[in-house]
Amino acid sequence: MTSDPNDVMNIGNRLLKQYPDAFSTEFSTNKQVVQNMTYVSSSRLRNRIAGYITRQKRSS
Repeated sequence: MTSDPNDVMNIGNRLLKQYPDAFSTEFSTNKQVVQNMTYVSSSRLRNRIAGYITRQKRSS
């Protein structure tokens, strides 16, 4: 099953807005934080959200 890029961005932006200090510029750390904060059953979707958050943190 594919995930909509807009869904990934919406979830990522919502998490960044609610918990800005919980995330870092490291993908592996963000992957664990996303797993703990959400109920995403798919590891691919979790990784896409964590990757989006990592890119956002590195660009800011």
